[in-house]
Amino acid sequence: MFRNKQGNLSVGKIILAAVAAILVLSIVFGSFVVIPAGHTGVVVTLGKVSDQVLQEGIHFKIPFAQEIVQIDNRIVKLEVSTEAFSKDLQTVTTVLAVNYRISKNMSYSIYKEVGAAFEEVLVSPAVNEALKAVVAQYTASDLVASRSEVSVQLDTELNGKLNARGIYIEDLNIIDWDFSPEYIAAVEAKQVAEQTLIKTRTEQEQQIVIAEAEAQKQVIAANAEAESALIAAEAEAKRIKLEADAQAEANRILAESVTDALIQYQTIDKWNGQLPQVSMGEGGATPLIGVTLPE
Repeated sequence: MFRNKQGNLSVGKIILAAVAAILVLSIVFGSFVVIPAGHTGVVVTLGKVSDQVLQEGIHFKIPFAQEIVQIDNRIVKLEVSTEAFSKDLQTVTTVLAVNYRISKNMSYSIYKEVGAAFEEVLVSPAVNEALKAVVAQYTASDLVASRSEVSVQLDTELNGKLNARGIYIEDLNIIDWDFSPEYIAAVEAKQVAEQTLIKTRTEQEQQIVIAEAEAQKQVIAANAEAESALIAAEAEAKRIKLEADAQAEANRILAESVTDALIQYQTIDKWNGQLPQVSMGEGGATPLIGVTLPE
């Protein structure tokens, strides 16, 4: 009986010591908190949020009385899919990728006013509201053509709504625009009509170009033919002139070369050896005597 009693006391002491050790360790470990990189710690003392924000590193806290809520201050990506109406009342389904971050200095105010669900309470509704406001300023076709401009407007609108809360939009991208099937069919029909019109105009312009080229070709050919005929006429005129000049020069040379001696020589050279015969002229004119020499 005595041994059992002592044994029970020993076990009780061990259990008590173990509980005390666990309690001490809990107090010791509960007195420190580590804030990881890219985070801040919001201090909650017995339910009251302090405006003191713990930065990265190890910090002391009051065990069991203080709770440290970690807020992620790194850039967070949020993807939002929502519908809005364009200026021409077309239904536009949009998928947005929004990169935002929480200001370290305002982590406590966001947690105090909204809690940890600030994305669902603040960011997502602001994105939906800004999208509806901006999309309503554009027609459906302008939304597609002005994608980058719409992104800038959305970014400006969101920062205007959220910066006062300590939430900053770092980047915003429009992943997709989607329209109703009826609108898409109308756009496709319009594009087909425009392409057909462009094709028709192109064909007409090509025909005009071909006709102008053919007319220019005929003009060039006619000009070439006329020029060729002119050249031929000028060449023929030059040839005739040259021949005339040559003949005139020959006649001139011949005229200059004719003398009395040459005429006598030519007369004698052409004489057939017969003397002229006597012939009475009319009215008793002087008779012409033809003398025939003996052979």
